[in-house]
Amino acid sequence: MALTAVTLRRVVQRYGPLLLAVTVAAAVWASATGDIGVRSPLPGAVVLLIALGSAWAAGTIRTRRWPLFLAAAVCWLVLAAAAAGVVASYQAGLRLRGRQLATYLAGAAVVLTGGVVVGLEVGGVRRITTATPGNVLLLAACLVGLPLVLGLWVRARRDTLAALRDRAERLEREQEAHADRVRAEERTRIAREMHDVVAHRVSLMVVHAGALEVTAADPATVAAAALIRTTGRQALTDLREVLGVLRQAGPAVVPERGLDALDDLIGESRTAGLRVSRRDEGTPTALPATLGRTAYRVVREALTNVRKHAADAETTVCLRYLPDGLEVLVRNGPSEGGSALPGAGQGLLGLRERVELLGGRLEATSVDGGFLVRALIPLAGAA
Repeated sequence: MALTAVTLRRVVQRYGPLLLAVTVAAAVWASATGDIGVRSPLPGAVVLLIALGSAWAAGTIRTRRWPLFLAAAVCWLVLAAAAAGVVASYQAGLRLRGRQLATYLAGAAVVLTGGVVVGLEVGGVRRITTATPGNVLLLAACLVGLPLVLGLWVRARRDTLAALRDRAERLEREQEAHADRVRAEERTRIAREMHDVVAHRVSLMVVHAGALEVTAADPATVAAAALIRTTGRQALTDLREVLGVLRQAGPAVVPERGLDALDDLIGESRTAGLRVSRRDEGTPTALPATLGRTAYRVVREALTNVRKHAADAETTVCLRYLPDGLEVLVRNGPSEGGSALPGAGQGLLGLRERVELLGGRLEATSVDGGFLVRALIPLAGAA
């Protein structure tokens, strides 16, 4: 039903002026020939010329008004044809305001009075139709009053709908602004709580690691304390960036590393005690930044899982450069067990969603007692 209404509206907007022009021309001709009005004694060529002129005036009403008003006056005074006058009165009510509408009403009164004078001079059926008091009042109502009121009603309805539409849009903007304020307040609250809880504890960890680095006598203990202190400071830096994003009112992007930082990531993992090796296959090519960041995230999350669950296992990071994308594989061998670090269990799920957004796929499966994370990221999705 809605589709039919839209289609009908488009047809009317496109062909409405043409249909109106044809209707006015046919009505003027039928009136002058006596089919629906007073038969005119004028030659057919003159009647046809007036009908065509009225049709042109009605067809151009969207861009100019005065031709239709002039055609209405000519049709009524010369042929006693009412079609152009009815359209003109409707358009006056629809488009004119204030002084212009008052001027039109004065002009219509003059034309009707002129029609009375012409009817008295011509006599016969023309006099009975256009010059008797009862018919004059009826014609004034039909030619001017009713079409004018209809035009005024349509204009008032359009204005009301426009006002309601503006009000709805304003309310929607206000609701969006309120939602933005609520989101900003919630982001600020989350940032404050993260700072109070996480940043405080990480800072304490860094302070204690620094103290241990200074006071310890064992070189291995000093090296481990230095690694903890450095890692804690990097965690504080990353946390500050996240908190800064949360405190911002508008959208922001946290700086992320790409494949150029992959060696640093592997080096940090080796320093933490993992046995990690890297292997590249294929011909390295320039990759989109989005693809590089996603690949880095895959490797980082996979190495994090290795540290949590198989810290003593041999791990291999492999990048395969394909003609249409990049394949990332992180595989660790069997582990002798040990205490596993706590985790939320959402890392791989978030990675899978991130990879699928680029049109790729991510697999995480057990292989020969170890674990394999494989991500295939196409170039088309990251372009």
